Amino acid sequence: MHTHVRYRTIIISDVHLGTPNCRIREIIHFLRHTRCDRLILNGDIIDGWQLKKGSQWMDEHTRFVRVILEKMEKSDTEIIYLRGNHDDVLGRFLPFSFGKFHLGEDYVLEGLRGRYLVLHGDVFDSVIKNVVFLAHLGDIGYQFLMSVNRIYNRYRSWRGKEYFSLSKAIKARVKSAVAFISSFETKITHLARSRRCQGVIVGHIHTPADKMIEGIHYLNSGDWVESLTAIGETDEGLFELITFDRFLESFPMKDSAIPDLIEAIEGNKGGSREWQC
Repeated sequence: MHTHVRYRTIIISDVHLGTPNCRIREIIHFLRHTRCDRLILNGDIIDGWQLKKGSQWMDEHTRFVRVILEKMEKSDTEIIYLRGNHDDVLGRFLPFSFGKFHLGEDYVLEGLRGRYLVLHGDVFDSVIKNVVFLAHLGDIGYQFLMSVNRIYNRYRSWRGKEYFSLSKAIKARVKSAVAFISSFETKITHLARSRRCQGVIVGHIHTPADKMIEGIHYLNSGDWVESLTAIGETDEGLFELITFDRFLESFPMKDSAIPDLIEAIEGNKGGSREWQC
């Protein structure tokens, strides 16, 4: 039985280390069972906004950093960290390289099937770019929504029901949210074309995608808060959207008891959804 799956490149984004909504056990499990020549951390890996507001950094979050360092040191994996909006403090050090580690704003991936522009994508979010106060206010609202969502899904698990995403439901039903995502995708693909790239890989909006837009291959790696998705480039040069649900079929996690509903309400478990395999 295989202990890992190999890709030429893996792209993840929006892990949001330092927040209770980070699905740290799942992302560590994914990283430990994958191998790649190049790992691209495409923004918002660390949530500096929430850490400044007093959010707690957990030992498991440090373990994530150790896993990344192990990949670089023991597997000779190239690590490319691209700045996002929640880890924008890194902008002070751009660009920076040390051995196999590179810190930057964007990256052009020279794939076997063409050039792919990789960037977080917040540059096309007008609220974040022009009205920082509203961006932080929106983040407060999102964190509250995720807290409610976490409690609600603990209750659903207790009742034997599947996970339900309030934020995805809102994105799908609110016209302004749908229009924003569509505009975001269009602007990103136009940028890729201007950079003479056949495709573009982004994060930021927490909406995983793999589709063609006006002749440009658009990929969004989603997040490790709800969607639990990544992008993988195979040895044949094909890009695919990796979902954690499907990944578990080959690399199951150990059984865990469903947390008590009272603990979920008190927030003692940090928002991690337990998988039953």
